[in-house]
Amino acid sequence: MKQTAVVVGATGGIGQALVRRIAADPQFEVCWATSRSGAAVPGAQAIALDLEDDAALAGLAERIAEGPPPTLIMVATGVLHDGRNPERAYRQLDRDHLERDFRINAIGPALVARSLLPLMPRDRRAVFAALSARVGSIGDNRLGGWHAYRASKAALNMILRNLAIELARTHPLAVVAGLHPGTVDTDLSAPFQKGVAPERLFSPEVAADHLLSVLAGLSPADTGGVFAWDGARIPS
Repeated sequence: MKQTAVVVGATGGIGQALVRRIAADPQFEVCWATSRSGAAVPGAQAIALDLEDDAALAGLAERIAEGPPPTLIMVATGVLHDGRNPERAYRQLDRDHLERDFRINAIGPALVARSLLPLMPRDRRAVFAALSARVGSIGDNRLGGWHAYRASKAALNMILRNLAIELARTHPLAVVAGLHPGTVDTDLSAPFQKGVAPERLFSPEVAADHLLSVLAGLSPADTGGVFAWDGARIPS
């Protein structure tokens, strides 16, 4: 049975690579590609979407509902620096910085889920995933710092866990997961690549292959977890 995918954040480095891989996969009949600009993405149906616009999210759901139900929803949005360097100490905490990271890294994916999860089929496997980060793990945090980014990703991980619990009641074959792509050669990681071993700095294309491979290997028993690019489960 042909599948339908939705990639939110389709013009980012990882998002573009995911769309290209999905569009080239014969098992997918349709790939919706959303971005703030609505820029065309080869092989996909592009839609303009501002994650902070509830009306736009509702419109996205209405449009996707006109076609086959989505079996893969991938939220590939996120912010780390973009004019604000990660805080190295609590004295650098800033209200606007915290609010921005939570809006984009946690609230945005949550509201995508609110809009699109009802469209997923109940009678077969379907996946909702979002890009998370290892630094969002509370149990794995031994360095501190990066307060806004860490906390917003930790919040995202909790949202994903909540979604998994609730969705399992109505969609028993569904999988909800967070994904840590590793260090990917994109604008997001560019200021922080120094010291990364060459074999651990992934191109967006390699990262997309990793993430889709991890998702393909997950079952409903894994729902609610956060997984690294190599398939290892990251502690909450």
